[in-house]
Amino acid sequence: MARDMTEFSGSRVLVTGGLGFIGSNLAERLVELGADVTLLDAMIDGHGGNFFNTAPIRDRVKINLSDIREETTLGHLVRDKDFIFHLAGQNDHVLSLTNPYPDIDINIKGTAVLLEACKRHNPNVRLVYTGTRGEYGTAVKLPVDEEQPMNPRGIYELSSLTAQRLFHIYHHNYGVKSITLRLTNIYGERAQMLHHRFGVANWFVRLAIDDQVIPVYGDGAIRRDFLYVADTVDAILQCAACESAYGDVFNVGNNQVSSFGELAREIVRVSGTGRIEFVPFSPERAAAEPGDFCSDITKIGRIVGWTPSTSLADGLARTIAYYRTHQSEYWSSP
Repeated sequence: MARDMTEFSGSRVLVTGGLGFIGSNLAERLVELGADVTLLDAMIDGHGGNFFNTAPIRDRVKINLSDIREETTLGHLVRDKDFIFHLAGQNDHVLSLTNPYPDIDINIKGTAVLLEACKRHNPNVRLVYTGTRGEYGTAVKLPVDEEQPMNPRGIYELSSLTAQRLFHIYHHNYGVKSITLRLTNIYGERAQMLHHRFGVANWFVRLAIDDQVIPVYGDGAIRRDFLYVADTVDAILQCAACESAYGDVFNVGNNQVSSFGELAREIVRVSGTGRIEFVPFSPERAAAEPGDFCSDITKIGRIVGWTPSTSLADGLARTIAYYRTHQSEYWSSP
């Protein structure tokens, strides 16, 4: 059952990573709900920050081009906020295999800077952090619930888990209320489309639109729960509006599971272009690949009342239509 969102009307909100994929979709929904929205983004090359993402709401949001690691800036930005949604981060897990320092600096230090600013200047603010299902690593059993052991396979996933632990420490030790989420494989409008290192579903969409070969690793049988971005935004907002969710961690995924082969075939079917080729795993992909994964979303359904509502076919149709209309804004560097 959908939760009442009226408390966002008139609220002051900060979204870090607000010019990126999920952040910009979240910002648009918050504006529709009547929130006063500030977007923080460092616009780091290749990470998905794109001014076009906020074109429909440009005159209704404030944009601050600065870095989550800048203590003075964060101290100023958090002071009057009612909600902060922390989506800024280095989330290229392929890059993290060769250079661990950006993950440590941005994801861990950046989170600490944000939390310390809140503790000092606005301890009553409410925070939501979006981490990754990669924090679990290889699944012990399927579907994966929040009680399964944490065994991240890469520096990116480890840095996300560390950031999540920081939120828990500040919540329990200093009373800075927060919710942490473990997001599954998100796809949809406004994503980074320049390279393949963020989100396989969106990259498959680009290849299909370009009528190119879609390379599917192995035999394509590895399974994931792919989640449409609008459903993701609903989950984030419903959690933020749920008092009993604070201090807890939730999976945000899909109870409908698809293999990579099925995903690629559906994209080709919906788009009417592209073709599939099965290829061997690259060394980088093989090192980071955890195998089958699907999220158990029972907990968020029970406590928050959220479940996804968009089928893979419908989500892909909306995604493909968006990028075909706005291809020039995403196929080259902003």
